[in-house]
Amino acid sequence: MRYGIFSDVHSNLEALEAVVEAYKKEAIDQYLCVGDVVGYAANPKECAFIVKSLAAQTVAGNHDWAAVGLFSTEFFNPHAKNAILWTAKQLPEKEKDFFKNLKLVYTNEHLTLVHGTLSEPEKFGYIEDLDGAQDSFWLQETDICFIGHTHVPGVFVKDNKGKTTYSKNEVTVISGGCKYLVNVGSVGQPRDDNPKASYCIFDTTRKKVYIKRLSYDIKKAQDKIFSSGLPLSLANRLEFGT
Repeated sequence: MRYGIFSDVHSNLEALEAVVEAYKKEAIDQYLCVGDVVGYAANPKECAFIVKSLAAQTVAGNHDWAAVGLFSTEFFNPHAKNAILWTAKQLPEKEKDFFKNLKLVYTNEHLTLVHGTLSEPEKFGYIEDLDGAQDSFWLQETDICFIGHTHVPGVFVKDNKGKTTYSKNEVTVISGGCKYLVNVGSVGQPRDDNPKASYCIFDTTRKKVYIKRLSYDIKKAQDKIFSSGLPLSLANRLEFGT
């Protein structure tokens, strides 16, 4: 089985379309989305439609739930909050219903998906260090769990002796007796000083996870944000991957 796993599209249609085209060359059997389809950029309706049509499973991100009133924007920064209020006005009812019905965690025989953390997933906490990863490892029932939310791709590994490490390797080999927490990064708003869209492939036969990066038409995405009335900083940051 080859899974195409992606996260944090954030209404960036140009990035999403580029990633979907790249996936078509990868013999993907099933697509999975780790949340935050909307927020920040200018095409929430279009991105929601594509993800809804493409992904066999999608878990809720904080922006997805906030756009339909299921999560408070109390702790959002002003630009993120403004974008959510704008996004909520753009979404048709079918797309709103899609987000309202998203679950927080998905598990199958191969993997787990959660946007933020397995510990209190409804609070959408961040896993940014080894201690945070350890808290989720205790609750992780599958060997591998895919997350998003930080917009920074990377892999936390807990080996068979209980030691936890972190890697930014593009390819990770899955070994028996270990647990893996894979942040797939962000399609639509990377924050690791690399503006290229980030996406992931998990090959269960080869037992490998691939983190891939892809250029897309950033200027077109920026121009749409500029003309939409969304905060200008949301366009500017795309150029720098911050």
